[in-house]
Amino acid sequence: MQYHVIVSFGRDREYEFKLAGGAPADEARQWFDREFVALECDVATPTGKILAVDRILSVAKYGGEARFRDQAAWAEQFARNTAAILGRDLIRVDVDNYSIGY
Repeated sequence: MQYHVIVSFGRDREYEFKLAGGAPADEARQWFDREFVALECDVATPTGKILAVDRILSVAKYGGEARFRDQAAWAEQFARNTAAILGRDLIRVDVDNYSIGY
């Protein structure tokens, strides 16, 4: 399957990734778990449970735009793991509005 992942930090600040295949979902979840902890992400949820979309959005936010711009390998890994977890062919991660669209 072909995946198209767009990570947006605002108008004219988008990073696009076109990927053939994703990572195994369990490996993708582990990668996001590690990055979530390493980046010291903080998500306030009423239930205390952190959903996969919260992890994806938080890692993008706390990782920051500079990481997407300057660390191509990390950015591609982010996109590949996002595709693996969400399983959609088109995914838009909107960091500014803290939302994910399909």
